[in-house]
Amino acid sequence: MTSSKKPSPGKPAIARPRRNLGRPVGVSNVREEILDAAEIDFGDRGYAGTSLREIATATNVTQALITYYFGSKQQLFEQVFLRRALHISSERMRLLDELRQRSPAVGLRDIVRTFLLPMLDLRKTRGGRAFIRLHARLHTEPPEISYPLRSQAYDASMRAYIDAIQQALPKVAAIDVYWRVTLMVGAYLYAFSDAHRLEVLSAGQCNPNDDDELQAQLVNFIVGGLQAEGAGAAAPQAAPAPARKAAAKRKRA
Repeated sequence: MTSSKKPSPGKPAIARPRRNLGRPVGVSNVREEILDAAEIDFGDRGYAGTSLREIATATNVTQALITYYFGSKQQLFEQVFLRRALHISSERMRLLDELRQRSPAVGLRDIVRTFLLPMLDLRKTRGGRAFIRLHARLHTEPPEISYPLRSQAYDASMRAYIDAIQQALPKVAAIDVYWRVTLMVGAYLYAFSDAHRLEVLSAGQCNPNDDDELQAQLVNFIVGGLQAEGAGAAAPQAAPAPARKAAAKRKRA
């Protein structure tokens, strides 16, 4: 059925876009749809286990269109990761700034809570959960891909939170803070991405799908670890055997 609407005088009629050109039709979100499908596939199967063909099939586009938008599989993976990771980092910085504006002496629990909140919000969407799976397995991806991505996305915000934690815990050695912040990241990623295991172990007593329960448990665990007695100022290691023998000779002399 043809439209009875005629083009305005002096304006050419708008031709209906053809679908076989390998490009988006009209005003399309195809680029975001490719990112969404790739996020799920990369999260489920990892970088090596995912092919552009599978992503193309999932989004009903050609592989040529994917390379038109992103270039290569590696570049697509990078864009998938950075799309949410940069947002997480930005949100963490914004929340930390808000804390500091309210009070110059920021409490440790509030610091930890604001660090977790952006990632916790992601669990509410399918794509966000896929990203958390992708993120949790990032350490298994090729280091030439994962290391630069992690640094680009998180270095600035991580250093800001490390500084805030050190200010909140002035008596804790720097070496302990660095270790504990790294362990904090591992703890929340595991808790966010492996909820089924917790349900099995607890025989249903724990509900990792309850955001309030998850946040409360994580904050308590992380704050307790950050405040624990430090290992950074532990007793020095025993001297090597030759040094001990020399010291013993001096004592006997």
